[in-house]
Amino acid sequence: MRIRPAWPPAHARVLPRGLRRGIAVALTVLLLSPVPGCREPLVPPGAPTPWPTAQAHSWQWQWQLSGPLDVTVDADVFLLDPVGTTSTDTAALRARDRRLICQVRVGTYAATDPDASRFPTVVRGEPVAGRPGSRWLDVRQWDTLSRVLADRFRLCRGKGFGAVAFDDADGYLQRSGFPLDFDDQLLFNRRLARLARSLDLSPGLVDDVPQVAALAPDFDFAVNQECVRRRECAKLLPFSDAHKPVFHVEYTGDPAAFCVTTVGYGFASILKARTLDAWRESCPLP
Repeated sequence: MRIRPAWPPAHARVLPRGLRRGIAVALTVLLLSPVPGCREPLVPPGAPTPWPTAQAHSWQWQWQLSGPLDVTVDADVFLLDPVGTTSTDTAALRARDRRLICQVRVGTYAATDPDASRFPTVVRGEPVAGRPGSRWLDVRQWDTLSRVLADRFRLCRGKGFGAVAFDDADGYLQRSGFPLDFDDQLLFNRRLARLARSLDLSPGLVDDVPQVAALAPDFDFAVNQECVRRRECAKLLPFSDAHKPVFHVEYTGDPAAFCVTTVGYGFASILKARTLDAWRESCPLP
């Protein structure tokens, strides 16, 4: 129902012209004057993580999934676990103007996950090597998986993350227990990117190097493990050539050696322990 303004009746006495003009001027001043305490913060809580291309190649990053979170690390971008990271942690990082990415497993589940019971038996595949209690998921079952993954993304957004990195997004390369092929994975990963954007989260691709060329237009950044050791860093160039960040980590080797390659490609590179605790050694900025 349309609500009409409560105009005075036609027979009401009209205010003198001078008084009407004075009231109009006063209202204009009030409307145009800044209101103290209402200034919008640089990055409002829960806003999507910005990825300005002019800065993409000059960001340092940190990846921490274990141990007490060190919010003082000198990095622009933090990749964290959304379950173990508290809203207090994210608030402390955002107060330092850090960009926050949450890591979400999209192609696997673990029996210890809070939402493990939401994955029906029909979508559970073979065990994940080296991760007891984890199994691959049938990524063809979008209607079933998308509801659970959307809630995982909402958890990220609710804690103040602005971006989400899709981990285990390469089940087609694994012994998943399902006949997944390249196109099944491609469709799933693109659907995930659209789902993340619909929730105001910037999507990022973790590994899945064989599909980088196809998926780079759909994603805002890439996270890569050991492209130097695996000799596949050049395959990540579709991201850096598009001025999109590539966050790269090696677990072995001398940064003085591998940084020459990765910084030349425009990657943000670090050396980490496989436990992904707070320790890191970063490559110098270009």
